[in-house]
Formats: sequence, structure tokens, C-alpha cells
Amino acid sequence: MPVRMAVPKETISGECRVALDPTMAERFAKLGAELLVEKGAGGSAFFADEAYKNCRLMDDAKALYAEADVVFKVQAPTLEEVELMKDGTTLLAVLLPHRNLDLVKRLRDKKITSFAMELIPRISRAQSMDVLSSQAAVSGYKVALLAANLASGFFPMLTTAAGTIRPSKAVIIGAGVAGLQAIATCRRLGAMVEAYDVRPAARQEIESLGGKMIDTGVNAASEGGYARELTAEEKQKQADVLAKHIAAANAVISTAAVPGREAPKIITTAMVEGMKKGAVIVDLAAESGGNCELTKPGETYEHNGVIIAGPLNIPSSFPVPASEMYAKNLFNFLSPMIKDGNLNLDWDDEVIAKSALTRDGKIVHEPTSKLVQS
Repeated sequence: MPVRMAVPKETISGECRVALDPTMAERFAKLGAELLVEKGAGGSAFFADEAYKNCRLMDDAKALYAEADVVFKVQAPTLEEVELMKDGTTLLAVLLPHRNLDLVKRLRDKKITSFAMELIPRISRAQSMDVLSSQAAVSGYKVALLAANLASGFFPMLTTAAGTIRPSKAVIIGAGVAGLQAIATCRRLGAMVEAYDVRPAARQEIESLGGKMIDTGVNAASEGGYARELTAEEKQKQADVLAKHIAAANAVISTAAVPGREAPKIITTAMVEGMKKGAVIVDLAAESGGNCELTKPGETYEHNGVIIAGPLNIPSSFPVPASEMYAKNLFNFLSPMIKDGNLNLDWDDEVIAKSALTRDGKIVHEPTSKLVQS
């Protein structure tokens, strides 16, 4: 019997993405898998039920989970959804285990083989499977547009009959995928762009996109392409230099995040109060607490004449490309393990082993296992 892959509706309020778009669903079907799609699952991403050809439409989640061998989701399932799954089901989603320990325990107890897609190792071979990167590209584009929309002036230089208007200065903090996309988008909009990243190697990428690197003299490069946590002395050195650049900015976009941890506080209250009236801060790290001390996740408000925005779940606001990219990540991750319609996971594969969260009634991701035991 071919493996049955299921695509339920997302249950988190405001989530508009779907885990599989019709194109990737069809590609899985060509590998011999049977596809089950809950009616309306793609509706918020503008994919009609009729577009899911070669898929069996299910009336509700209960019926879908009862037959599913593999479940594709964007957001982590609720405990209620896990109860609907068969013991031994395979689950792929962004699970954020450090925030969802009760969920992890239940996945373990039901012997669910779960893969946290955000744990995909950042190696060359896995780039096409990297969910964090694909969704960050969406976020970086959108926050630049949001900053331009909230700003009190034009981003580009304009020459008009009434005179020439100088371009805005944008400061981007963090030059990962989201930050680089924000740099590129702000430059396309005509702003002067400065960017900061604790990894000196980011300079070449920043400058290739037309930005200017802010050099604070702090190097926090670490393994896996991420930044390590700074010491107190390094944080102060960083803050002293950044404060001057932030004070001159019309827009600040912060994207600095450390997976599995609270976002580092980079923009202090004093920095905000030293900014120009009418300037804007868009804090993409609001999901994990924010890079700005004054960020209120999910809110946009004014402090001392500065607009501070802490948007949440940005990729969901562009559900079509975000869903398509996420679905392609899932396909690239799982398709090599499907032979003649059957799923055979290769546990010797580094990508499979390192992205697994629970397996055979155990929590196999060591950091999460330690959190559950503590």
C-alpha cells in the first residue's frame, strides 16, 4: 500500500499558508504516494480545492488524520490534533520545541516520528530544504515594504518642481537571509542603506547588494552560519557604535535572532530616544521577544516620536510564495526517501538524523530532551 500523505488546514489564528501547494502535491503523487487534503486547506493561500489534482479531498481533520501515515503542516499541531493522529505517524512542521514542551512529550508518547523543519542542518546539500531561509526571504522583503510604509518620508531621492528631496537612510541589523533581502529591497526603493552583522564575513554580501557595512569591531561568528551570543563587553562595544548610526537613520530594520533562544536586545531605550522624530523601527525578531527593548510583539505604536513595529508571522502575509517555497522545501527533504510509493527514512543521512525531534517513543533532539528533563 502506498504511503498516505496528509495536508490539514492550519489551525493557528491568522495563519494563511498551507504546507503543500498543488504543484508539489502532484509531484509527490508522481512518486507513488497517495495524497489526502482537507477541504479548504489551501483556501487562505488562494489554492482552490479543485487545483489539488490526483489528491483525495477529506471532509474534516478527524477523517484525514485517521488515514494519514505522514502529516505535513506549517505550524506545530495542537495537542488536540496530535490526539487525532495514529500512533507511529510521521510529522513534518516547524515545531519550535523549546516553546512547546508539552507537545514534544505527547509526540514522544504517541511514538510520532517528528521532524522540526527549523532544525535542518545548514550544510550545502540541505540548502534546498532550508525552511528558515525560504521563509526569511519572504519576511525580509515584506519588512522593508512595511518600513517604507510607516516611515514619515520618501525612501528614494526625488527631484521635483518644488526642489530635491534627499533619500532616507535605512539601517539593517542582521545580515542573514532576511536582512540581506531587506537590504536589497530598501536599495530597490531608493534608500541609502547601512547594515550591521556580528559576522565580519557578511561584509561582502552586504556590499554586493549596495549596502555599507557598519564595523563595530565585534566578531561573533560561530559554526553552522549562526552568530554566537556576545559577552557583556562586546555588547557594550557594539551598542556604542550602533547608537550613532541608529540616531541618524530614518528607518531601522532589525532581524537578529538566535535559533532556540530569546532574541538579543540590541536597540536600547536610550537609542530609541536618541532617534529622529518620525523615524521607524521594524523589529522582525518580535517573534522571539524582539531586538528592541521597547518592542511589543504584534503591536505598532509610537514612543517619543519614533514608530516601533513588532510584526508577527510575516511570511503568512505573503501566503502564495511562502507556501510554494515551504512546500518545495518539504519535497526536497522527503522525496529522496520515497521509493515505489513507500517511505523509507535513511537514519544514516545527516539531514534526516539532525532534523528529527522524536522517534520510537524517544526525544532524539538532545537540547530538547534536556529541557524536558529539567
